[in-house]
Amino acid sequence: MNQSTKRSILRWIHILFALPLLGYVYGPPEEVLQYRDNFRFIFLPVVILTGFWMWKGDAVRRLISKRSG
Repeated sequence: MNQSTKRSILRWIHILFALPLLGYVYGPPEEVLQYRDNFRFIFLPVVILTGFWMWKGDAVRRLISKRSG
C-alpha cells in the first residue's frame, strides 16, 4: 500500500469520526448527555490520534526507523 492511499484512509477516518463531534458541540444538551462517554472515549481519541499521525507521522516513522536500524 503506497503512502497516498494510507494518507487518504487516515483522512477519511479523521473526517468521519469528527462529524459526530460537531453534533456533540451544536446539539441540544439533553440529547448530547447520553452520548457523552462515546465522544470522550471513542470519537475524540481517534480524531486526535489520526490528526497527530497525519501531522507528525513522517517524523515518528523516521525516529522509529533510526532506532531499529
